[in-house]
Amino acid sequence: MFKKTLSTEIARTAPDFIVYAPKSIERGDDCGNEHFLVFDMKPGVLGAVWTQSSYEGRADQRIVFSRSFNGGMTWEAPKTIAGGNADPKTSNGMCSWGFPILSSSGRIYVFYNKHIGVNDIFSHTTGLMACKYSRDGGVTWSEETIIQMPHDKWDNPDEKIPANWIVWQRPLSLGGGKHLAGYTHWVSPKVRPPAPLKAWWSEEAVIQFMRFDNIDADPEPRDIRISWLAKADAALRMPIPKYEHVSCAQEPSLVRLPDKAIFCSMRTATGSPCYSVSRDEGETWTRPEILRYKDGGAPLIHPVSPCPTYQIGEGEYVLTFHNHDGHFGKWGPFETTFHRRPIWFVRGEFRKDARQPIWFSNPLLLMDNDGIPLNNIDGSPGRTDLAMYASLTIRDGEPVLWYPERKFFLLGKKLRRERLEIMDVDRE
Repeated sequence: MFKKTLSTEIARTAPDFIVYAPKSIERGDDCGNEHFLVFDMKPGVLGAVWTQSSYEGRADQRIVFSRSFNGGMTWEAPKTIAGGNADPKTSNGMCSWGFPILSSSGRIYVFYNKHIGVNDIFSHTTGLMACKYSRDGGVTWSEETIIQMPHDKWDNPDEKIPANWIVWQRPLSLGGGKHLAGYTHWVSPKVRPPAPLKAWWSEEAVIQFMRFDNIDADPEPRDIRISWLAKADAALRMPIPKYEHVSCAQEPSLVRLPDKAIFCSMRTATGSPCYSVSRDEGETWTRPEILRYKDGGAPLIHPVSPCPTYQIGEGEYVLTFHNHDGHFGKWGPFETTFHRRPIWFVRGEFRKDARQPIWFSNPLLLMDNDGIPLNNIDGSPGRTDLAMYASLTIRDGEPVLWYPERKFFLLGKKLRRERLEIMDVDRE
């Protein structure tokens, strides 16, 4: 039996940047790190927001913030900006899944899920929407403000029970101070049939959107105007095969197309990612379809795991995925996380007159971690997943993928232009 060390484990995916490593390889209150959202604050300065805890879903989940002043080479120690003092019995006060929006003046808004000790499905998804902001680049933060979310048909009929929701990517800037975020809306057990399978992802989920319409005016959180889109029956749904009455549509990621449409990729239980398109700033969306390499081509294959799409140039994109449908080694798609590796990527190009507006190259292997578990505390099997709760920035023309590794380390990896340039996309 080999001995795990921080240095050997952090090197498994050959990262180019190390943002955060827990203090111990064994256990600690900082061993859970995920939903890792890095963003450009100003030239050469990066900010990062993520959810930190001892282990995913525990009451000590909190929102932390860090900065780099040299393009990601070194980072400040993370600072807790929300949560960290929740009731360990009820999780009241737990803060999860923060996401940032930067206004044109440089004000940083961070929105997050605030648990109030009431569970509808999962403690880390049932919660209010809370917000804090910083006017000085993340040095100090405002008091917390709760932002009202409208009640929807997918929510518990008891309006005292908060919605079940997660935003997992940075919102897409639409220009004019508008920013669009897609979110997973888990459907309350009170308004849906029982989960048809013994899998967490068969708890029904749909995708909806929130558009922040006046962020560049630097409003106080109570004055932020939000348009709630794809409400009620307009929500994006993708049925679970053989169980057409139950939707598994989760974790939307958004990119802008050259014709100004918005492309949304999402994870599903079909064995493939799916996509939808909006041509009116998120107001309406096409019915989700299986994501293929091109019109009429083979589907990309992928289990219920994040599959984000990122823009890396004009009409140019990358998408990361596992390149299998959940059957991987001895694991199957009903496993919790063990099949969420390795990571492959494809390069995408815009196709103006195509039904599917982004076509993709053949895949290349990006990284793997050999399936070595970490953070297997209190008898848990630990985490082996390379699930891409990730983000992407451009550094000196080079796309950098910022990713949580086994939801333990936070790392960055260059996608390397020389590799992208040989990833040809069909023209026909």
